[in-house]
Amino acid sequence: MNGTLLLRLTLAIILLTHSVFGMFDNGVNDFGNLYLNQIGFAPFGVVIAWSIKLSHVVAAVLLILNKYIKLAGFVTIFVLIMGIILVHFQEGWFVVGGGRNGMEYNFLLIMVLLAIMYPNGFKKNGV
Repeated sequence: MNGTLLLRLTLAIILLTHSVFGMFDNGVNDFGNLYLNQIGFAPFGVVIAWSIKLSHVVAAVLLILNKYIKLAGFVTIFVLIMGIILVHFQEGWFVVGGGRNGMEYNFLLIMVLLAIMYPNGFKKNGV
């Protein structure tokens, strides 16, 4: 069994559930219209929101298939960092408990992606 299999499957489930439900309950459109457009991304808020969610679905599939892991990881990390900058940073660190909607969850997902992308650490292929 590949050493990253459980992390890849777990992260794929998280990305899929975070994306797919919003696609069917108008959450993606609401995020685009009611948030992204309002903070300056108009008229592209809905397109950006759909791009984010579709990138999560593609990344999840790639994680499951163990293909193009670094590409999927870099794109997803970019989305998560932008989420921290635009949404979560102003709410603080904690998602629940000591706060609400903070950045700790995105930070955890970024670290899991890095662990999947670099299972042997950041070693140089040298002597």
